[in-house]
Amino acid sequence: MKGWLIILVVFLLLVPGPAWGQEEEPVVLEEIQVTAGREEESTFEVSTGVTVVGPKEVERRAPEVLPDLLRGEEGAFVQQTTPGQASPIIRGLVGSSVLHLVDGMRLNNAFFRNAPNQYLALVDAYNVERIEVVRGPASTLYGSDAMGGVVQVITPIPRFEGVEWQLDGRVLGQFSSADLSGLARLSLEAGHEGIGFSGGFTYQDVNDRRVGGGDVVPFSDYTAYAGNAKVLFAPAENQEVLFNFQFLEQPKTPRTDELVPGFGQTQPSSAVFFFEPNNRLFLQGRYRILQPLSFVDVVEVNAAYQEINDDRRQRDFGSILENREQNSSGLKGVTLQASSHWGEWMNFTYGGEAYFDKINSSRITTDIQTGATQVVPPRFPDGSTMDSLGFYVLDEIRIIPSLVVTLGGRFSYFDTDLPATGGVRATSQSFNDVTGSIGLTYDLSPEVKLVTNVGRGFRAPNVFDLGTLGARPGNRFNIPSPALDPEKILTVDWGVKVQTSNFQGEAFGYYSNYMDKIESVATGAVTPDGRIVVQNQNLNRVILWGAEMGARFQVREDLELSGNLTYTWAEEEFPDKSEFPADRIPPLNGRVALLYWARPTLWVEPFVRFAARQDRLSPRDIADPRIDPNGTPGWATINVKLGWDAHPKLGVRFALENITDANYREHGSGIDAPGINAILSVEGRF
Repeated sequence: MKGWLIILVVFLLLVPGPAWGQEEEPVVLEEIQVTAGREEESTFEVSTGVTVVGPKEVERRAPEVLPDLLRGEEGAFVQQTTPGQASPIIRGLVGSSVLHLVDGMRLNNAFFRNAPNQYLALVDAYNVERIEVVRGPASTLYGSDAMGGVVQVITPIPRFEGVEWQLDGRVLGQFSSADLSGLARLSLEAGHEGIGFSGGFTYQDVNDRRVGGGDVVPFSDYTAYAGNAKVLFAPAENQEVLFNFQFLEQPKTPRTDELVPGFGQTQPSSAVFFFEPNNRLFLQGRYRILQPLSFVDVVEVNAAYQEINDDRRQRDFGSILENREQNSSGLKGVTLQASSHWGEWMNFTYGGEAYFDKINSSRITTDIQTGATQVVPPRFPDGSTMDSLGFYVLDEIRIIPSLVVTLGGRFSYFDTDLPATGGVRATSQSFNDVTGSIGLTYDLSPEVKLVTNVGRGFRAPNVFDLGTLGARPGNRFNIPSPALDPEKILTVDWGVKVQTSNFQGEAFGYYSNYMDKIESVATGAVTPDGRIVVQNQNLNRVILWGAEMGARFQVREDLELSGNLTYTWAEEEFPDKSEFPADRIPPLNGRVALLYWARPTLWVEPFVRFAARQDRLSPRDIADPRIDPNGTPGWATINVKLGWDAHPKLGVRFALENITDANYREHGSGIDAPGINAILSVEGRF
C-alpha cells in the first residue's frame, strides 16, 4: 500500500497543472489576525510574532483534539499526556503561563495548572475558523497568564449577503486507522443579510492507540460529543448582536501515563485514573457598534459565562481506597473595548475587563473492599473565588512614514479568597500589577520590515497554586501554599518580516527573564502511601532564549512551498545559585510542506515533521515517568494528504501519516505518537 501511495504522490506532482491565465490576480499570502492588537490587522503590520492557522489550513487537517491544529506550526510545540488531551507550549512555557482565549474570552480559569492540562481539548476542533498565536508576553492587552504568549480560538460566524434566505449544511464522516476512531459532524447555517443562524453537533469515538512498530497502548480510548449554536443579527445600521453557545464533554477519559508503567517504573502509578467526566459550557453575548461617536470607530461589549467540570476517579496502584472528585469552575466575564483612528498617524485601542471565578470542589473516598465511604478534604478549597479587574490602552504612533511605535500600558487588580480546608486556615490575597510594552516597526522597503518588542508579562497565583491538596504526577502529594507572589517575565525580541505577492516569511529571536517562578518544592515529609509531600513557593529564575523562523513561497499559481523551524533554550537558577535545564523544554523542531493543486478540485500535500533529540533535562524531567531519563530521541515523519472535490456537494480527504511507521514520542508527552495512520474523511454539502 505504501508503494502505491508514493507512486500516486509522484504522479500528481508531475502531472501538469491547470493552464492559469495571465490575467489572473496574483496570489496574496497575507493573513489577517485580531489577537495581537485586539483588532483586525495584517500579521505583516504588527511588530510581534504571530502564527495563524487559517480556514484553509483548518479544512485540510483532521485533528483528534483542538491542539493538534498547532502541531508543526511556527513557535508552537504540542505536549500530550494522554489521548483526548493536549497542551501547546509557546516559547518554552505551558499551561497557565500561556493565555488561552475562545472568541475573545478567557479559557484560563482559577484552577488552570502551571503545567500541561486538558482544558483546550474541551473546545471542539471541528467548530474552528482559525487559530491565532501571539508569541511573547501580551499581558498589556490581556492581563494575567499571557507570559509565553496567547493562543486564541476563533469560531465561525454565520454571515450572509443578499436579501434572499439561504441554507448551507455539511455532513462529515471520518475514520482513522491508528486508533480505529470514528467521527461524525453535522453543521447548518441559515440566514440573509442582517441575520444569520448556525448550529452543529460532533460525535467522536476513539479506541486504543496503535503506535509505531505495532504495539497497542491500553487505556488510550475515549469518547466525546460537542454542540454549538450562534445567532447574529443587526438591530440597526452599523450595529451587530451575537449570541454564542458551545459545549463539549468527554464522559470518561483515562489518564494513560498513570495507568501504564512509564520510564523507570515496573508498575503504574494508579490502578484507576479517569477524568469522569470533563466538560465545558460556554455562553457569550456580544454587542458591536460602528462609529458611535465622531472620535470612536468601534465599541464592542462582551459578556460570557464558562463552566468547566473536571471530575475524576482515581485509585493508587495497590491501594483499596478510591477517590471520586468533583471540581468545577464558574467563570463570569465582561469586557468593554473601543478603538479610535486619528488619521494615518495614530491608532488607539483601549478598554477594560472584569472576571469573577468561583470554584466548587469535593472529594469522597471509598473502601473498595467494604464499600465504606468517607468525605475527605477536596482538591481545592470549596467555595474559593478569584476576581480580577483590568484597564488597558495601546497606542500605535507613526513617527515618520517608515517608523511606527506601539506603546501599551495596563493596570490589573486581583482578589482571591480561599476558605479553610485540609487543616489550612482561610486565606485572602489582594494585589495589583502595572505592566507595559513597547514595539517598533521600521520599513526598510514596502516588502521588508524590521521589528522589535520589549514586553513585561505576569501571572497571578490562582487557586491551583495557592490551595491544591492531593496527589500530583511524579509520586508527589501537594499541600496548600497560602502565600505566593505573582510570577513575572521580561522579554525582548527582534526580527524581520518579508511579504511580497508570492512570498511571506519572518525570523525572530528572543530573550526572556522569567522571575519568581512558582515551583513545587519537597517539604521533607512523605505520605503513608509513599508519596513525596510538596508545596508551592516563589523560588527560581529561568532564562529563556530562542529563534523562530517560518516562510511560505508561492512557487507558481498551483504550487506552494512552506516550512518553519523553532528552537528554545532555557536554564533555571535555584536559590543556592545552582543551575539546571528548565522543565519540559521542546527540542529543535519544524515542518516542511509542499502543497500542489493538480487540478482546481484536486490537491496533494506531502510534508515532513521533525524534532531533534532533547537531552537537556531538568531534575524533574529525569524523575518524570513520561520522559526518558536518557533524553527523548529525535524523530521525523513522512506524511501526505490528498483532497478531492468530486462534486460541488461532495468532498473527499485522505491522509497517510507517519508512512514509515516510526516509533517516537514528542518530548514531555505521556504516550508514544500514533504509528502509520490512514485517515479518510468524506463531506457532503447541501
